[in-house]
Amino acid sequence: MTDTEKRNLVAQWAFDTRPVLLRFHLWLEDVEVERAQTEPVSAFSFTPRGIARCLAMTSAATALGTRLFGDYGGGAGKDKSTYNQVKKGADAISAYVMSEGLWHLTRTLPENHAIMVSLGEGLMPKAGETPEMGANPLLGFGRVYARPEVARLVDRAVRRLLNDPSHSFEDFYAWLQKRGITVWGAAVDTLENTSRFAEGKPTGPMAVFHLFDSPLTMSRPYESYMGSLTVPRAVAQSAERASVLLDYRTPRRQVVEAIEATYPGIRRENVHVWTLRGKSRVARLGKLWEEWKSLGVDLVEDGWKAPSGVEVFTDSGTYAPTFLVGSWKDAEGATHVFLTDGYAATAEAVQAASLSEVLDVETTMAPFSPSFELPCDAEGRIMQLDPAAPDFGRKLAEVFGGRELDVGKVESYAEAIREAQTSNMPLGRRVLRAADFLPEKSWRVLASTGYMCDDPYTGSPGVTKVRDGVYRVTTRLATHSASAEIAFTFRLMEPLEQARHVFSPLLVRFMSGVDHTQRPVKISDSGRIRNELQTMFSQALEHDREKIRVHFDRVDEKVVPRHKQEAVRRVLEWYKANHPVWFSWLELG
Repeated sequence: MTDTEKRNLVAQWAFDTRPVLLRFHLWLEDVEVERAQTEPVSAFSFTPRGIARCLAMTSAATALGTRLFGDYGGGAGKDKSTYNQVKKGADAISAYVMSEGLWHLTRTLPENHAIMVSLGEGLMPKAGETPEMGANPLLGFGRVYARPEVARLVDRAVRRLLNDPSHSFEDFYAWLQKRGITVWGAAVDTLENTSRFAEGKPTGPMAVFHLFDSPLTMSRPYESYMGSLTVPRAVAQSAERASVLLDYRTPRRQVVEAIEATYPGIRRENVHVWTLRGKSRVARLGKLWEEWKSLGVDLVEDGWKAPSGVEVFTDSGTYAPTFLVGSWKDAEGATHVFLTDGYAATAEAVQAASLSEVLDVETTMAPFSPSFELPCDAEGRIMQLDPAAPDFGRKLAEVFGGRELDVGKVESYAEAIREAQTSNMPLGRRVLRAADFLPEKSWRVLASTGYMCDDPYTGSPGVTKVRDGVYRVTTRLATHSASAEIAFTFRLMEPLEQARHVFSPLLVRFMSGVDHTQRPVKISDSGRIRNELQTMFSQALEHDREKIRVHFDRVDEKVVPRHKQEAVRRVLEWYKANHPVWFSWLELG
């Protein structure tokens, strides 16, 4: 590329992504694009070029802002409470930056379009965590980004979907179509591998955003777990030719036989199976581990080196390994195959499954409950039971091996199934695929990933300091038949401490002691604070048409300490008293 071509490339990217660059006060110094095909990803995407590029830029800004200002490594060696607050602080930064980027880029959406978050991870505690550890800042169900008039229309429709039991997703989708409104659904994890981020691990943390050309068929906020098996598409096709049904419920011996039929002569120790590991997962995954080990394959452990030369980890991070699923030859010419198995949180599982249409892989899933008492196969059977059936307790006990279950346990499993049903999860099927979460048979996805730290599976580097105030950030865009790795070099347009304010939520700054009464107030503060309340205090909010009532008594002190709650209340009371028109939407409970 000549100097002129390079300048033109940087100038075009700066022009296309100016809403995001201006919002975060970033100067674009360089762009490096490595495509898997000749044409740009935007040529294959259902979005206009500017939107696709702005999504990549938003992912990059999220990665940069979180890495610089999210207290990376701040939880290492700290007590549980401090460690938990570091995680929440990092989640707050990442969710805020992603949300702000989406708000600004959607000013350029076509007039009848909106982006709506359909799945977002962060409400539910993971294995081994206490309940308050799940109440993390997030972009959750129903968050709408669009031009103001469209956003208000869709917001009202979403509130009816949430609050009117007789109004189904089908009714919601038909209403959108009748009015000629196109809603693109999103599955979001603004900070994947939060624990590794808080501990300062060198690999793993990333921002993941998947955009679909229709809303996902969800009607409520939902987060649980999904069993998930991802194999190379060639293996699934080989099994199909042999009339073998290969999916998440297939015995793993048959999966290995399909691999051997696809890659004749492959040694079983060269079949690498990635699953989550750890003591907290023994009850759920122990049986699966033993099944794989008995077949002589390599069950991947921490420290195994990917073809990138970077060591992988198995304590978390079920999304990124999907990019390595496939085959390769080592230096001696021996064939290796990599696949993923086990389970993931709902948003991660659906995101990874949607990559089946992007990568040369095949993913099938099965709904799980939030409990970790039973093996995978039993979990799948439980979620297919009918909680309203008179013999539900007996059938549940059969899955538990016939032992007597107390009423509380029976009710907790019944409630898990009812919650899935209410949220319109596609239950009652042998397995699920990404298409089961979308209303149309033909669908498309655009996946955007920003790397905060190095990624073992693609070899993509994390945020790198070039010199003072200048950073290189790598992102990945992928859609049907096309993908590209894009490295941006940014220069912060303010000193680091001043730039911190650009990437930090107002409420976080006020909770940390910044005097809100001495800060110049802008009308945009109203929208920012409304957005931040929805991100950070979603469980404490009551929506009534255009108004939002904040109930601080719903906030656990272990989630937000009492002194921080009081600081937020003082801030909101001051804004309400001094700027009543701008904050007419706000009520305090």
